[in-house]
Amino acid sequence: MSLFAAAEAENRRHAQPLATRMRPQNLEEFVGQQQFLGEGKLLRRLIKANRLTALIFYGPPGTGKTTLAHLLARETRCRFRQLNAVTSGVKELREVLDNARDVLLAEGTRTLLFIDEIHRFNKSQQDALLPDVEEGTVVLVGATTSNPFFAVNSALVSRSRVFEFLPIDEKDIKILLTRALQDSDRGLGKYAVNMHDAAANFLASTCDGDARQALSALEIGVLSSESQPVEFTLELASESVQRKAMAYDRDGDSHYDSISAMIKSIRGSDPDAGIYWLARMLEGGEDVRFLTRRLVILASEDIGNADPQALALAVATMQACELVGLPECQLNLAQAVTYLACAPKSNAATVAIATARKDVREGRTMPVPKHLRDSHYSGAKRLGHGEGYEYAHNAEDGIATQEYLGVDREYYTPVSRGFEVELGHRLAEIRAKLRAEVE
Repeated sequence: MSLFAAAEAENRRHAQPLATRMRPQNLEEFVGQQQFLGEGKLLRRLIKANRLTALIFYGPPGTGKTTLAHLLARETRCRFRQLNAVTSGVKELREVLDNARDVLLAEGTRTLLFIDEIHRFNKSQQDALLPDVEEGTVVLVGATTSNPFFAVNSALVSRSRVFEFLPIDEKDIKILLTRALQDSDRGLGKYAVNMHDAAANFLASTCDGDARQALSALEIGVLSSESQPVEFTLELASESVQRKAMAYDRDGDSHYDSISAMIKSIRGSDPDAGIYWLARMLEGGEDVRFLTRRLVILASEDIGNADPQALALAVATMQACELVGLPECQLNLAQAVTYLACAPKSNAATVAIATARKDVREGRTMPVPKHLRDSHYSGAKRLGHGEGYEYAHNAEDGIATQEYLGVDREYYTPVSRGFEVELGHRLAEIRAKLRAEVE
């Protein structure tokens, strides 16, 4: 390399943001994702055996997807080629694949093709990858922030190993911050920086597991400080952090995961968690009608007769939200979520209808007893319909002791919580009387 070219490369490197300059140079420097990259774990074994084929890296930004792709190419001695699915079309993709084939035949060297935001490729673009993936011409590494089982063609997913990247924990974020402050070549080691513990803790927690954001905030704080040495205080850290726009896709992972978290939090009787997930969805622009429908379902599915008011409140919430609209209807939603979370829980009605429908589907169809059949039309009595029917309100206790099903089958079993305790006692008396009549 000429001196001029070397100077250009050095200038380019210094112009790069800190997060790019501090990318790990080997797997030992890589932080996080030990669930599949730790010693003895699947991806580590594949790397050691040089048996990489097609991989899909799925997870939030700043968790190491691009960095790990670079390291995989280095560790397996593959040529590294990168495309961004947003800016690349089939033409660019075919050029890279054709070149990869030529290099493999001429030099015996494989190409690791890293496609960022692979979920943005349309079906024809994704299908174009299949032959070369199957033949092993390229090691495909696709990165996406969307669940690949929703966003990527099933044909490509079935030929790939999917690795889910988790947010980097606070301890590891602080390790990265320390490295950057100590590295004089790639990092900020040439600056005198006194990092306060409170500031480091703040950056590690505020970045939500995004190493890129934490390092960017560190760089902004150090380079914008006028004092020397730099006192990196909590105040400076707070000023340096750029709040991320909340990632929320109303037809993808965030939509389904967040509503699942809210429903399960309410079912688990945690009003605080329920309110948080509600807030997340409201901030993400979730459809209020979707939220209220789910609350109405939950009121019957998970609370039922343990608190009969739950369904009435959920329906009232749906009507109130329709009447009031956002932003004020967040109050109606908050009331419903907290009430439902604190209400006694029962899925007895849910189990009852599921069991009864299972019986019907499996062929357990009971004939309607003649005394229960419709007798309002002319000729019904000649068929014996309605004959012997006892009107329940004529009974002293309102219980007409007659056969209603034809078999001794119990579907509804009240739980020992809330109003179903009382219903359980009442039902035991009713069933005892009905059985006595049958016997």
